[in-house]
Amino acid sequence: MTTTLLADNVILGQLAELGLAGNGAIHRNLPPAELIARSLARGEGILAANGALVVKTGEPSGRSPHDRVIVEDGPAAAEISWGDVNQPCKPALFDRLLDKARGYLHDRDLYVFDGFAGAERTYRLPIRVVADATWHALFANTLFVRPTPIELEDFAPGFTVINCGALRASADFDGTRTSVFVGISFTRKVVLILGSMYGGEVKKAIFTVMNYLMPQRNVLPMHCSANMGKAGDVALFFGLSGTGKTTLSADPLRRLIGDDEHGWSDHSVFNFEGGCYAKTIRLSETSEPQIYRAIKFGSILENVIVDPQTRAIDYASDFLTENTRATYPVEHIPGAALEGVGDHPRNVFFLTCDAFGVLPPIARLTPEMASYHFLSGFTSKVAGTEVGVD
Repeated sequence: MTTTLLADNVILGQLAELGLAGNGAIHRNLPPAELIARSLARGEGILAANGALVVKTGEPSGRSPHDRVIVEDGPAAAEISWGDVNQPCKPALFDRLLDKARGYLHDRDLYVFDGFAGAERTYRLPIRVVADATWHALFANTLFVRPTPIELEDFAPGFTVINCGALRASADFDGTRTSVFVGISFTRKVVLILGSMYGGEVKKAIFTVMNYLMPQRNVLPMHCSANMGKAGDVALFFGLSGTGKTTLSADPLRRLIGDDEHGWSDHSVFNFEGGCYAKTIRLSETSEPQIYRAIKFGSILENVIVDPQTRAIDYASDFLTENTRATYPVEHIPGAALEGVGDHPRNVFFLTCDAFGVLPPIARLTPEMASYHFLSGFTSKVAGTEVGVD
């Protein structure tokens, strides 16, 4: 482990409180190069010609939003708008599955990432990701805000993600909807993932947590990318996955703040993350040079096809899924705003995938029109990102 003995004992105690201090070794915040080496040694993936780690998630190869639930207890029970999106879960079901995860992890080596959601220090949330798959720890290291050694010394997680993606739930025995279960408990401050190796479940679960916590601190959580010009003028790009947030924010003439999740406080716009999670289907160096070159050693590619001899990547192939993905640190983008913070936005863009012809290809909206379209849902779901959307 990379921390002092004292810190190790603290971490062991924190994991023991969650019932996760088993017989396996605990590896905390290993450097990306070591995580990649261990992942290769364990047969979790292969290196592509560009140096990126290529993994296959199996099914599901996208998010399973209908299997994401929130435990209905504590203050959240009265504060959350329950329905098709925010589906309730009984505490007893969550606890039963948490015990199942503890049993699964008891004799396994655990890979721990400690870091933050939120680049703005005033509002950031300390998060811990615990996984038995080495590349899941690398995914967290790549995507979230990475801590300094000093910040690790007295680290205490505000939320813990327990990722047991290879352990499937049982609809018949456990009482879940399917073999996938993504449960969030705001009382226990725990996210539990079963039955899905797809890295995006970790990312979106933490975004859900931030969506609940940030408004309580007068911060607007936003599903948008952000960049800024030389004069500090910030632009936001709202849109569902696949509508162009990452592509448009990676502008060589502007500084990238972040590609997907941000908060807007009284003082600033700030990135929730420390990396990018880009769709790579039909990616080319000609059309998206910054993203293409950002995918290199230290990055992860999910479900892309690689030539077994040359290790060249076939970005055009959707053999495994349309939802092929890459994750990479923001510092892989030249000129990115590594502090992850910008001023109040000067311009706001709504990116649409409008299959119904409601909006023209480009529309300049008045504030009243913008409010209407934002509140009513201005876009359509894009095929491939979520399970069942084709």
